[in-house]
Parts: sequence; structure tokens; C-alpha cells
Amino acid sequence: MTAIFDLAVIGAGPGGDNAAEYASANGLKTIIFEKNNVGGVCLNEGCVPTKTILHSAHIYHKAGADGRKYAVSAENIEVALDKLIARKNKIIKKFSAGIRGDFKNHGVELVMAEAVLNGKDTDGNYRIDAGGETYLAKHILLATGSRSFIPPIPGLDKVDYWTNKEALDCKELPKSLTVIGGGVIGMEFVSFFNTMGVPVTVVEMMPKILGPMDEELSEELMKTYEKRGVKFYLNTKVVEVAPGVVYAELPEGERIEIPGDRIMVSVGRKAVTEGLGLDSLGIKTERGAVPVNEHMQTSDPNVYACGDITGQALLAHVARREGQVAVHHLLGVEDAMSYKAIPAIVYTDPEVSSVGATERELKLNNIPYEVLRLPMSYSGRFIIENEQVNGICKVLTDAEEKIIGAHLLGNTSSEFITIITLAVEKGMTVDELSRIVFPHPTISEILFSTTYPRKRR
Repeated sequence: MTAIFDLAVIGAGPGGDNAAEYASANGLKTIIFEKNNVGGVCLNEGCVPTKTILHSAHIYHKAGADGRKYAVSAENIEVALDKLIARKNKIIKKFSAGIRGDFKNHGVELVMAEAVLNGKDTDGNYRIDAGGETYLAKHILLATGSRSFIPPIPGLDKVDYWTNKEALDCKELPKSLTVIGGGVIGMEFVSFFNTMGVPVTVVEMMPKILGPMDEELSEELMKTYEKRGVKFYLNTKVVEVAPGVVYAELPEGERIEIPGDRIMVSVGRKAVTEGLGLDSLGIKTERGAVPVNEHMQTSDPNVYACGDITGQALLAHVARREGQVAVHHLLGVEDAMSYKAIPAIVYTDPEVSSVGATERELKLNNIPYEVLRLPMSYSGRFIIENEQVNGICKVLTDAEEKIIGAHLLGNTSSEFITIITLAVEKGMTVDELSRIVFPHPTISEILFSTTYPRKRR
């Protein structure tokens, strides 16, 4: 007799794997399918490997030219690229083994095969075909993630270009690099290769880098990398590529040639829905993604979705929370997904950390707001660890002095953006935040300094 699972999860990225473990730990008979590698894009091609190589680049930068600022000098500092990539692969392997171990410990059945939805059986159970077998489940959680979007640029199919996946496994540094796209992923690789001494050029269609993130911080980050030799072409459209050259059109219409040893394409990501069998269940899609309600239910109430496939915030930590909300709904636990306070990080050097509303969207929606702002150098710990660097801490409040957003430029900001995320999510006022005791000396206390002292209303 074929076993019937309470929940079948398709995709073992951060959304799917955490949801599967959580569901099984709470008594649901759970199975998970993965066609590539457990951990998904985040572990294998994104978050973890990217931050691994960026950390090595940061150490190299600190020990090298930057070291003299801290009274430390060294000679003949080198980066062994092969060992750096090997360390990255070792960390991926370690995490992968940990995920598999967690599945086993929580009683989650793992099937390493592509899963395809195939309607329902006569009892209303969902059919999933995978690896030549058919599995049955009462509920489905779609967590197939996303893949790099490749734009229809003439000549691109004739060029051996990189996406983030290929860049993470480079065997040698390119003589020069042209990055098409100045978003988060693109800028993180700009940071890495620039630090490694590679001449880098960025071509971005929008008038600023980092997409919808705070304009002031985006501009300051761009200025930082311009000082380090990176060339930026904003409001510029790539019209054609060929081996060793990118042809682009400037805002005024002038066509230019940008030579480069290697081209990297980083213009966004696309939800993975092809071949999933959504049509067999009549599940609706919008612009290539699967829309969901606050409980992560799709147009079929017994089929849930989490992570990049939903087209919401394409972030691993969001996927993890969305998966939790889906399982809670299955378990009858009161919960709902909120996108009010979603922290976003750019792991460049310096880091950019952001949460909540930006000035731009507040202005567009005619929402009154106030900016509380200090240079990061107002923190003693920041000065100690970031010689000759200012940084920015900007907190946005509404008419009632509730904290509605924050935007920080400065290293280690990724480690304390959670504090302000909590403040935004819970609707804390600046007065309430200023009453929290921050440890001294830490960089996080810049949040305290930015919101206090001030005249009480």
C-alpha cells in the first residue's frame, strides 16, 4: 500500500528544508524532494558561498593596503584562489551534510529527484512523480526557489558569460570584468573582484545601483567603489555583447564599447515553475510566480508556497519565515506572514543594511516622516574598527514618532539590523527604543545615539 504523507515539500532550500523539519518535528509525516543539491541556491550558489569568498577578500584588504591604518604592516600578502574556492566548497559540503543529518534526525524522508505534480488520486490526495515513483500527499509546499534571469541581449548566446554560479567557481581571476547589473548580487561580486585587484566596470540600466534600496546609501557606496577604481555607467542599456566587449547605449543615445576579459550577467532572478506540473492542479501564476495569501496558500488552499517562487522578497530568511507560516497554518497555529519589516543586506565592504520604508517610497505616497541621522563614526567601536571611514545611520519615523524604517552604511551593520527590524515590526517609538540598554562600546549603540537625546514632545 502506498504511504500517504501529510506534507510533501518540493525544494530543499532554506524555505523548504526548515519547513520540512519543523512539520515533521510537530507530528506531520513529511517528505521532501530536491533535484539538485540540498540547501538550494542559498547554500550552493548564493548566500553562504558568496559571503565565504567576501570574508576572505575582507581579510586580504585589512591585512594588505588597509592594514597600515591600524599600525599593522605586512609584505607579500597573497590570496590563493584555489584554496579560497576549496574552503568555500568545504563549507558547502559541511552545511549540506548537516541538512541531511537534520532530515534524518527529524524523520523527514528525502528524495533526490525532480518532482512533478500530477493531479490527484480518487481520494483527493496529491500525486507527485519523482525518480520513476509516484508519491501521495494530503498537502503540498512549493519551495523550488529561483534561477538567474538571462536577458535577451543580442550576442549573449555566443559569449561564455558568468552568472553568480560560474563566478563562484572561477579557476583564475579575469584580467578585467564587466558586470551587467548593479543590484545586490552584482555589487557583492564587484566588491570581491575589485578587492582582488581586478579592474571592474558596472553597467546599470537604472539611475542608481542597488535597486530600491536607500538612494543616499547607494550613492555613497558607489562613490566608495569609484575611489577604488570601479567604473559605473548608470542609465545605460546594454544593446549587444561579443567576446571581450560589451556594446552599450548611454542616456543621451551615444553608443560605446566597453572592453572586458570576462562578462558577468546579474540582472535579477526568476521563479522556478517550469515543469513543475502546476497546470495539473490549476494553480494560478502571475508574472511567472505563484501568488499566495497571508497563510502562504496558493489558489489551491491545500497547496502552499514559500520562498522565491512566490515572487515576494527573494531572500533566504524570508523563505524560512514563509515556510514556518505555512506549517503553522497546517497545524492550526494562529499566524500570518508580514512583509512590514524585511531586513536586506548587501555584503559589500562597507556593508549596507536596510529595513522598512525608504524616503523615496514615503515621498511617493505623501507620508509625513522625519529622518534621525548620525555618522557611524559617532560610535567609538566603529572608529576603532573603521579608520578614516564615516558610514551612515539613518532612522525614519512617522508623525507619531514610530520607527518605520532604517538604513545603515557601515561594517557589521548586518549583525544589528535585527534590533531595528524588531522596532519596525512591533511599531516601537523612538522613545521606547532609547530606553533599551545597549552595550558599550559596540557599533550597535549607534541606534541608541541616533534616537537619543532628543526633545520630548
